[in-house]
This record gives sequence, structure tokens and C-alpha cells, in this order.
Amino acid sequence: MRHIDDTERRSRLAVRHGLHPAHRLADPVAATRAMTVLHATEPPTVHLAVAARTEGVSPEDVDRALYEDRSLVKQLSMRRTLFVYPRDLLPAALGSASARVAAEQRRIIARDVEQHGVTDDGAAWLDAAASAVLARLAASGPLSARELREALPELTGQITANLDKKYGGTFQIAPRVLTMLGAEGRIVRGPNAGPWRLGRPTWTLMESWLGEQPTPLTADEGYAEIVRRWLATFGPGTVEDVQWWLGSTKSAARAAIAAVGAVEVSLDGGQSGWVLPDDEDPVPTPEPWAALLPTLDPTTMGWKGRGFYLDPADVPYLFDTNGNAGNTAWWDGRIVGTWVQDDDGAVRVVLRRDAGAVARTALDAEAARLTAWLDGVRISNVYSSQLMKQARLP
Repeated sequence: MRHIDDTERRSRLAVRHGLHPAHRLADPVAATRAMTVLHATEPPTVHLAVAARTEGVSPEDVDRALYEDRSLVKQLSMRRTLFVYPRDLLPAALGSASARVAAEQRRIIARDVEQHGVTDDGAAWLDAAASAVLARLAASGPLSARELREALPELTGQITANLDKKYGGTFQIAPRVLTMLGAEGRIVRGPNAGPWRLGRPTWTLMESWLGEQPTPLTADEGYAEIVRRWLATFGPGTVEDVQWWLGSTKSAARAAIAAVGAVEVSLDGGQSGWVLPDDEDPVPTPEPWAALLPTLDPTTMGWKGRGFYLDPADVPYLFDTNGNAGNTAWWDGRIVGTWVQDDDGAVRVVLRRDAGAVARTALDAEAARLTAWLDGVRISNVYSSQLMKQARLP
């Protein structure tokens, strides 16, 4: 059995993720394909993830791929998380990970509108609300959630919950209906009504946005295709890595791994991992490299088991209590700190510990590169790590 040690895993990450300067990627689509998908929970993550992996690509280039060429599409899928997909991968998601999320959301919304007195028949209420949204968008084109709610009485309804929690309160049900329809692939996030660093999405029909309605693959076919691409990006990975990333059952993860003919390899620490059948050749170790990645970057969030690139002692400083990663600073395949901006928008690296003079010089160069790319734009983060919050800049 082939053994792939942690050093080689970090080498694969450097090369395949486009993070090493010698392996940067050509454009936003190439950067997205290299990562299978990009996290999009925080809007600027998409643009910053592309910037980290390319040269000469502007925020406007990313917007063009998303909103003009539509070669990249935002889609809710794995773990009820919003991702940016290469357009050709949408059928796989719609038949598998997105369909799983949509079915669960449909069940929960129907239950909640009954429990909170919106209606006596949650399923019928939800069908009526969904039909009203689809009809309105067919007639009007892209609209925001607020515009849809104000125009459609079928979306009227509120839920009050968890008042004893900081995340509790009274919430409109309309956004959840839109989320469900998006997971089903019937509507999609269209033009962004704000600047690239902020998420102010409008909704439109998927068929109108893409010029066709993607035909979902079967669940088995969809999971297999997503796992095939995941292994090309992240392999070797364990069954637990695949299951976590997919947000699926372990049996679904195992079935997808078998369907693509993945080959078992041994990993440091005694674990078994999987790679694609044509991916057993050794990957040479590149020269040391530095990278600054955004909140929830797909490299940081790609595996459940992160010990080969992340010191467990650093997790409380770099991730929130729900496991969401903040900005990260990387040196030669390992996370060594974070990055923040000062009031003028200049990027500064904050290390957990001294990484040496060579690392400091390389990370400062990446900070200067990112500062120039941002061109004075300041990024606000929902998922700020403790190290980001505690940083004090001159």
C-alpha cells in the first residue's frame, strides 16, 4: 500500500490549491475548479480566495464570472452552506447534497409554520408560498428577499424562538422559503445589489439566470462526481473527511469513494486515506511558500482531520466555537497565524509564534500583495477568530 506522509500532503496542497507562487491559476473559474467549490458564506471570501490563487485577477473579474458570464454560480449545498460552483458541477449538487438540504428545509419550515401559528397546514402553506415566489420572479426578474416579501402575502409569517439566546428573536419566514427554493435549484442568487465585499443578493429563476434548467444527476451519481473532484483537490482524505465535507451519511461517503474507484493509501498516524486511481505518483516538495487566506477558505476548511497543517493548540485562536475558521496565515503548508487590516486598509500578519525571519519576510510580502489588491477596501468579517479580535495594530 502506498504511504503518503504529512510532508507530501502539504506539498499536494501547495501545488493543487494554487497557493504556491509557481502554481498560481489563470482566472476565477480555474481557481474555483482547483478547489472543487469556494466557500461563499461570507461574500468577500469568494473574491479573496481567488486573489490568493491568481495573479492579475481583479474583484471585477470575479464579479464578471459570477454575474455576467455566469460560469460560476452560488448554490446552497453541503452542510447547508453556500458555495460557489463551476457551472458544470451544478447537476451533481442538485441531485445529491443540495437535494438533501432542500428536503430537510422543506420538512422543518412546514413544521415551524404550524408550531408558531402561521397556518394549520404547513405543507400546503409552503407549496403556496413557493408557487407565488416562482410566479412573481417569472414576471418581474430579479428581486430581493424584502421585495418579494412585501409583494407576496403568501410569504407573510414570523417565528419567535430562542429568546433566551443571543441568536434568538423574531424572524421573517420568507428568507427560509427562498433558501429552500434555492437548495432545490428552482431559484438562484442573481445580481448582487451591493459592492463585492457585501452580500445583498437578489433572487431570480435558475432557468432564466442560466438560460436552461440544469438536470440533476441521481443522488448516487451526484455524490460520486462531487467526491471525484474533492479527491482531485484534497486527496488523500479519510472516509470521515469525505463524510464531514459532504454533510452526508458515512454510507453515502463510502459508496461515493467506491464508485470513483478510489485507491486506499496509508497516512501518518496510522490512518487510511483515499486517492483517485491515477493519483498515486509522488508529488515533489516545492520551495517554501507563504499565503494569506480568507475566512472559511476551502483549503483551511477542506478536511475534518487537520493535524497535518494545523497545530491543535492553535484551534481556539483561529476558529470560533462552531468550527468556523477566520483569516489564516500559512507558511510552507502550515497555518501559523492570521491577518487583519488597519484603519487605512493595510494588511498585517499576526503570528501565533515566531516562524523565523524567512517566513516573516515572505508573509510580509504576501501582506503587501494583498494590500495592493484590496486597494483601500476594508473587509468586515462575521466569523472573526480570537486571534483576529485580539490583534492590536499600530
